[in-house]
Amino acid sequence: MKKTGKLRTFANNAYAVKTVWSISKSRVIHTALDTIVGYVEWIFMSIFFTRYVIHVIETEVPFEKILVFIGLCFVGFSLIAMYNSYKSSVVVPFTDNKIYRVLYKKLYAKARNVELRCFEDADFYNKYTMALDNSAQKMTKSVDFFFQVLFGVGAAAVAFSSMFMIDPFSVLFVISPIIGNFVFGGLMNKIWGGRYVDNVKNNRKAEYVNRVMHLAEFAKEIRYSNIHDLMMNRYKEAIKGNQEVADKYAGKAIVYSWAQNVTTFALVFEGIMIYAVYRTIVSKTMGLAELAIMFTAMSTSSWILIGIFNNLMEAMKNGEFLEYFRTFMEYEEKIPENQEGIMPETKVHSIEFKEVSFAYKEEEKVIENLSFKIEGDKVCAFVGHNGAGKSTIIKLLFRLYDPTEGEILVNGINIKEYNLKAYRRLFSAAFQDYKVMAMSIKDNVLMGETFENPKEVAEHALTCAGVWEKVKSLPNGMDTIMTKEFDKEGVVLSGGEQQKVVVARAFAKKASVKVFDEPSSALDPIAEYALYKGIMDESKGHITIFISHRLSSVKDADMVFMLENGKVIEQGSHKELMEMSGKYCEMFTKQAQNYLADESYGKEAAV
Repeated sequence: MKKTGKLRTFANNAYAVKTVWSISKSRVIHTALDTIVGYVEWIFMSIFFTRYVIHVIETEVPFEKILVFIGLCFVGFSLIAMYNSYKSSVVVPFTDNKIYRVLYKKLYAKARNVELRCFEDADFYNKYTMALDNSAQKMTKSVDFFFQVLFGVGAAAVAFSSMFMIDPFSVLFVISPIIGNFVFGGLMNKIWGGRYVDNVKNNRKAEYVNRVMHLAEFAKEIRYSNIHDLMMNRYKEAIKGNQEVADKYAGKAIVYSWAQNVTTFALVFEGIMIYAVYRTIVSKTMGLAELAIMFTAMSTSSWILIGIFNNLMEAMKNGEFLEYFRTFMEYEEKIPENQEGIMPETKVHSIEFKEVSFAYKEEEKVIENLSFKIEGDKVCAFVGHNGAGKSTIIKLLFRLYDPTEGEILVNGINIKEYNLKAYRRLFSAAFQDYKVMAMSIKDNVLMGETFENPKEVAEHALTCAGVWEKVKSLPNGMDTIMTKEFDKEGVVLSGGEQQKVVVARAFAKKASVKVFDEPSSALDPIAEYALYKGIMDESKGHITIFISHRLSSVKDADMVFMLENGKVIEQGSHKELMEMSGKYCEMFTKQAQNYLADESYGKEAAV
């Protein structure tokens, strides 16, 4: 677990109380009231009620007065019981839901705001996972701990004063639970915290296996391969890892737990009993009435004291966990999604990379000193072998990452100076590593964008992508839910059909630059030809960029950039590059025997 000082740990609990107060003041107020009422009831019953009973016996109070007193107590306790029922049945469920909803909304908003690099960093992702882990419950626990400690001190003071009035030395017995809770409880807290953090990676592995085993998208692989056995081995590794963690802390946990129980419970209760009996029977310096009152007062004060320190220890442990939530929420994004700046023109006239270098890891540059410029409404293609940096260029252009060196200019202005959300709206894209959502086909195409005539826009986009006829044939048309995860009437489209739906996203969005990243990787040659024809037909009036490793698809592009090791080694039209007889020509020639027949078919289809 991340090391935090005690002050920071308690500050995290204060941060939680302040956060809950900002979300639900009624939850904080009811928690305070419930805690006060609970301690008053406890102190009254264990000390004052006992004292009254003894007083009644000794002074022979009239029975009528006793009945009145008992009746008032009954009414008071009944009202308390009604309030407790209201709090547990109404206040807690309602406020829990509100706190959970608001907190996770904040967490998800923050997660959306942090840069993509964070989610590709295992350590950061582990912290994000821990930030999500029962955050709402930890927040409300902090409120409970705060008032339990605050009002517990007052209740303990009342109980101690009752003991002190009978025997000042009896108060010394509170030293034992202080040692038990503060010393050994603190050591146990460290063990629980260390075990939690050590188990995070193992739990993530186990949860991954759980997702794989129950999600439909993995069902085929599990059934026609031996991946099930590999997944089970991964699961066993995770369980074994958790067992090793348990063994690592077991010895110390046993010793500290034993010491805590002895000093917290055995010494204090057995000690006060022996002391009180000695004074009553041996030294005869205490009467039975005083014995009863002192013993109940000691029992009550001990339990209150134990509760205070337990809550302090739990607050410390809770504060350690809340550190992940707090540091995640306070993380300063390198590329914040809400970054303000210059509002860009709606029309992109030029895109320029100037001496751009980038590395996902410091020692491994994916792009190095890359320079190129796109001007006017052109169709441009980036080609090259896998790992040449093609997709990385798009990530940099979209500001999912920032260059480590150099600058990217759009309309002659460094893209870092633009309002980020407004800048991103200049682009529409169909990504290679796409995801389809468990929503309607229409929603998967429009992706939450607002249009005056959404159905017409979706239909046009699906037509351009070459999948409208398939969608139209479905019983619910474009309102059909993709995947069967939440709807038995949903549809599971083929890989090529899913890719066409994703490509339709780029067609649907009104943007000055449309990007297609390997848009035909799952398509057959005939569908590929039709798709690229659709892209070319829709390329008028804006910049079109597509990435492809199939060079047959780039012949009609206005400009082709041949990439190798993160650099543009050749650029020009298909014809110009073929005449250069360089790397592009070599790569095209090697691929020719595989796609020349497809080109012939394409020509026949065009005729």
